[in-house]
Amino acid sequence: MATTRLDPIDRKILSELQADGRMTNVELAKRVGISAPPCLRRVRTLEESGLIRGYHADVNARDLGFEVQVFAMVGLDSQAEVELSAFEERCRNWPLVRECHMLNGEVDFILKCVAPDLSSFQSFLTGELLTTPNVASVKTSLVIRCAKDEPGVPFDVLEERLSRSA
Repeated sequence: MATTRLDPIDRKILSELQADGRMTNVELAKRVGISAPPCLRRVRTLEESGLIRGYHADVNARDLGFEVQVFAMVGLDSQAEVELSAFEERCRNWPLVRECHMLNGEVDFILKCVAPDLSSFQSFLTGELLTTPNVASVKTSLVIRCAKDEPGVPFDVLEERLSRSA
């Protein structure tokens, strides 16, 4: 479902759910200006199309005991597709790796990792990541504090762009 095929109500539904995925269908329908049954049908269509991939709680990692957050920049020896896929699969299986992004440029991947403490992260780094086949280099940066952590996309920017092209 391409963005251009989404009407303003679909985009408003996505924006509202992105801000609060726990609201009831009745509340969502009220906020977007339609009745509940067609709102629910639209939400289900957005889910089935993959535009809504899930609903998650935003948990406080530090309060849960994950004191350490690290970004690891990983360089590989080979960028052959089979090697890239193998590395991505390994990342999916490492619990401390919360995000894995393939990049263009000097670094092949950036990993967002969390750990209860530095020694736990160091054990993962030396026992898992650095010993992974095809890993040539790893540079890490410890997060001191987070100034912004905004999930999703900025729907106001999308609406502005769409209004200019209409």
